[in-house]
Amino acid sequence: MRTAVVVQPFLRRVLLADAAACGVMGPVLLLTAQPQAAILGLPPALVGTAGAILLLLAALLAYLGTRSAVSRRVVVALIVGDLLWVVDSIALLLTGWIAPTDAGIAFMIGQAAAVACFAELKIIGLRRATIRPDPVPAE
Repeated sequence: MRTAVVVQPFLRRVLLADAAACGVMGPVLLLTAQPQAAILGLPPALVGTAGAILLLLAALLAYLGTRSAVSRRVVVALIVGDLLWVVDSIALLLTGWIAPTDAGIAFMIGQAAAVACFAELKIIGLRRATIRPDPVPAE
């Protein structure tokens, strides 16, 4: 049985705050990928792609944050996505695949920490949420 999460005020605020953060960082990274890459010592394609992903994620999070209920699976997928983002960010630093500047290292650690915080807040919101059966649409 599919389940839906009634979006309580706490989870709503978390989703909308994450949407706002992604909505600010996305365009900055996407539109200034070249100069940001030079400052951070990161590949411009990585910076620009991250910006594009953040823009799409901002739209999804804003949409979900305005619903009265969302699929529990979607919230879990968002949490898993956040955790993968954190792991990938740290892996990039540890593997030597990139050669960031000191500013780039600080940026990578800072954004990974922020994403980890949003993941934790979503977990808290999911634990506090009311779960209800999600009616399966008629086929």
